[in-house]
Amino acid sequence: MLLDTPAGVTARLGWDPKLPEHDRKRLLAKELLSAKLGIEPRGIIVEREKPTTFGHHTQLFATVDGRELPLQIRTVSFRAATITALAEPGVVLGLDLRDAHPDELTLSDMRRHSHLFDESNIPALTAHWTRVQAIRDADGRGTRVRGEHVRLDTNLAKGWIPDRHVRYQLFDLSRDSWVITLAYVPAPVE
Repeated sequence: MLLDTPAGVTARLGWDPKLPEHDRKRLLAKELLSAKLGIEPRGIIVEREKPTTFGHHTQLFATVDGRELPLQIRTVSFRAATITALAEPGVVLGLDLRDAHPDELTLSDMRRHSHLFDESNIPALTAHWTRVQAIRDADGRGTRVRGEHVRLDTNLAKGWIPDRHVRYQLFDLSRDSWVITLAYVPAPVE
């Protein structure tokens, strides 16, 4: 399923419990690249970069005819669902995907790091948490930034981490029973 995204980013949601997570990611990336480039998916090779250090979160990259494409591929999965996003060079983005009906362990984690006064409102808590996670993903430091350090404006449309001078625009891409957030900073205009 193609998702509504800001200019410079395209994203798809895929769900298939029979397909392994890494295969879903690659398949969705090939579909996005095929549509963008107007070429057959079989001509696109999608691979995972090699980790450079312990704890390095590798990303997918694509090649066509032996040339690496200058496009950014980001992915996130939860159970049998995967979101794959494709962005132009210079765009900063992060993703998060959650079940709209989180289990008790997930709820406990969200409540522990939340800034919300009413933590019994599960839809609001989940919407808040996906935005926090998408910002952490876009920032690149991931779990090294504690969830409670992420700041969101009152309408959940922008967010930031106080020790960085980056303001992320937040987009709700939710579909069906999935809560999906994209944190985004457009490429600088030259």
